[in-house]
Amino acid sequence: MAVRQPKRRIRNEFTLGEGAAEYDGLLREAFYETWLYRATVSRDDQRCFLVGRTGSGKSALFRQMEFEHGNHLIRISPEDLSLTYIAELQVVRFLKSLDVHLDPLFVALWKHVLIIEIIKHRYRVDSPEAKQRFLSGLMEKIRGDKSKQEALRYLEDFEGKFWQETDERVKEIVDKFETQVKAEAGGKIGTGLANLNISGTDSLMESTENRKELVNRFQRLVNETQLPRLNKMERVLNEDILDSAQHYTYVVIDDLDRDWADEQVTNDLIRCLFRAVMDLKRVENLKVLVALRTNIFEALDFGRTGGQEEKFRGLSHTLRWTKSELRELLDSRVSAAAQRHGLSDVKSMDDLLPRANPTRGNALDYMLNRTLLRPRDAIAFLNECFTLANGKEKLTWSAIQSAESAYSKNRLLALRDEWKPTYPGIEQLLAAFTRAPNTMDWEQMRGRLAECALLMAEPSFPGAAWLTPIAEPLWSTSSSTDLAEVHQPLIRLLHNIGFIGCITTVDEVLGYERRQVDEPAIYNNDQPAFPEHVSNLRKVSAFTVHPAFRPALDIRD
Repeated sequence: MAVRQPKRRIRNEFTLGEGAAEYDGLLREAFYETWLYRATVSRDDQRCFLVGRTGSGKSALFRQMEFEHGNHLIRISPEDLSLTYIAELQVVRFLKSLDVHLDPLFVALWKHVLIIEIIKHRYRVDSPEAKQRFLSGLMEKIRGDKSKQEALRYLEDFEGKFWQETDERVKEIVDKFETQVKAEAGGKIGTGLANLNISGTDSLMESTENRKELVNRFQRLVNETQLPRLNKMERVLNEDILDSAQHYTYVVIDDLDRDWADEQVTNDLIRCLFRAVMDLKRVENLKVLVALRTNIFEALDFGRTGGQEEKFRGLSHTLRWTKSELRELLDSRVSAAAQRHGLSDVKSMDDLLPRANPTRGNALDYMLNRTLLRPRDAIAFLNECFTLANGKEKLTWSAIQSAESAYSKNRLLALRDEWKPTYPGIEQLLAAFTRAPNTMDWEQMRGRLAECALLMAEPSFPGAAWLTPIAEPLWSTSSSTDLAEVHQPLIRLLHNIGFIGCITTVDEVLGYERRQVDEPAIYNNDQPAFPEHVSNLRKVSAFTVHPAFRPALDIRD
């Protein structure tokens, strides 16, 4: 008599891992290798900046690189660089207030950090003795080249600090620079620097001529921090340190989206990091990779660098996912998770999902349509469903529908957290769409956008600085009567963050009958640049909030 196999049970603790890579226990065994990962690891692909939305997989990609190339990889965290210390220095704030161009200082700091970390990693420099062995050996190797010897003496300036933590070495350079600035000001900049009056009445600024002369002296001081020996060190790095493919090194820099520096200085520091990375591309056996969130990349002021935006964009990867890629990623994860939980007959998502529903269609399509096509969204939605599995063999449509409410609330909070550094108070704009119609015509959309625009008059609203210029066309008497043109700035903002979609209408001919049919809504992940052109918005017949956020805002399908 055949032994009856026990039914498969999905326990509530079953998950597909975590959306945040640093906590994801499934990443290593279920990593989905995309073309982007292969390009990032490739020594021939010159692109070195990874730009993507929160949850798009930037950190997961770097973690997988650590697993596979750990002996040839250096991870640098902004938290270890004393960047907050730099941004809050009174001297830095003072010089910025005078419009002194600080880029040379910041580029030199980044190059210093990168070069020293590469040397420490290559020669395992962790003590005074190790430093001396490294310097003696390298001096012997380059003894016939005076230029290189001069460059190497740059390292000797650090005496006991060379092998210490990165932030200590950065502080040493910045503190030395601060001393030089104070000396240049004739000792008049001291503990009272924060209260220094730069309007022209202070003794340092007795006249416009004095102010201009002092600014020029400060600028020369900053320019000298380019440290010519640092640039010569790039040659030593290329020819004598990373001198063969055997010593090929990756340097990865992540987490630049954290609140690690003063907002005014953040832009300059990140932009200067890009410049330092570009310069180090001359080192053949080195690849420096920087991950950056989309909204921070878009906010960078490349104008200060002589219009290099096109060059930086040409060296960037944009992280985007298709539905088919997300399906394969989820299949990989569910197979790995099933093995852990003893569900040996589970090989793909189809084994755990309900059958297609005449109303909702395919279950996985239904769920992916409620994501912004990012791995973190899809994993979060499915994990929410598995908490409601209640020991069944498969998920049910009832569990999916019940999970959708909590998932939507969390996604709305995540959208707020993603964009509030750039747009403080953004959650109040999103709340203006509470209980909106599923599909809004232009008149209904105008009403919601007017609510958003009125927020700038609220004393408690923290985003007046960014909302005022965006909403200005709605109140300006000189504005156009063209609806698309007047409302474009606000619509573009809401579309860019993935919150709304635009619906266009096309003519359809059936026999002798012609009728207008709505096309599927166009979201940011479909056509990011759609609202950039007023001509596109003129074709829009209606708007809709993205399905990911509808339950949280009580918008009924």
